[in-house]
Amino acid sequence: MRLFSRNKPKIKIQTTKKDGFSGWLKCTHCNELIHANELEQNSNCCPKCGYHYRLSADERIKSLADPDTFKELFQDIESVDPLNFIDTENYTKRLEDAKEKSGRNEGVIVGHCKIQQQKAALAVMDFNFMAGSMGSVVGERLTLIIEYALDHKLPLVIVSTSGGARMQESILSLMQMAKTAAALAKLHEAKIPYISILTNPTTGGVTASFASLGDIIIAEPEALICFAGPRVIEQTIGQQLPPGAQKSEFLLQHGMIDCIVKRHELKAKLGELISYLNKAL
Repeated sequence: MRLFSRNKPKIKIQTTKKDGFSGWLKCTHCNELIHANELEQNSNCCPKCGYHYRLSADERIKSLADPDTFKELFQDIESVDPLNFIDTENYTKRLEDAKEKSGRNEGVIVGHCKIQQQKAALAVMDFNFMAGSMGSVVGERLTLIIEYALDHKLPLVIVSTSGGARMQESILSLMQMAKTAAALAKLHEAKIPYISILTNPTTGGVTASFASLGDIIIAEPEALICFAGPRVIEQTIGQQLPPGAQKSEFLLQHGMIDCIVKRHELKAKLGELISYLNKAL
């Protein structure tokens, strides 16, 4: 007869470590730990410091347009490779990769919608597609939506986020600066309001053309807005830029933009501005 017995403890031992995303992130701005769910519920802004992370074009449209009112236009126009451009890889391959990454066929989505129950034409650039660069098709789609706003007498809203003109199309991409500016001049002559929203980052030929031509120019907090980046300028002039130069707050102080609006307040601000501008016409 055994008086004592030893049973192995029933402890579940995990011998292999599971690889997976726990949902926790470290904010690149304040270094605080935040959960992905918190970020999503807070319009992709850090709940601790308010830092604005990028939104995809679809997320941006969802945040601005009234539910189920956005109708996309001109989506059948796609880029080709007119110059047979090759750098580290050919342009056609880059376009294919960009389509797969973004789930879209170009760097801008255009259409019409309602914002706070008011009709508007809306264009949203997508940084996920070749860094939101402006090629011939981006310029063409923007020009077409500007003309659509002119024909239908709709206020125009363009949300910019871009690395500038698309180098793979060379002079053809630079021509889009003049084309979009000329179309906006006609919109201005017709006294149809254009609101430009600048997000992080808005640079290069986009900043130097339609993004800076709004009747009202709004920026998100701490967005990089410039023609050439800080490092390029510092290397060119041989000295450091002032702290915060080329950020929204600096540009507001120096009169380049009209106001800075936090993301969760942006739709309401747009509705207020559109209502006021429509009454002023």
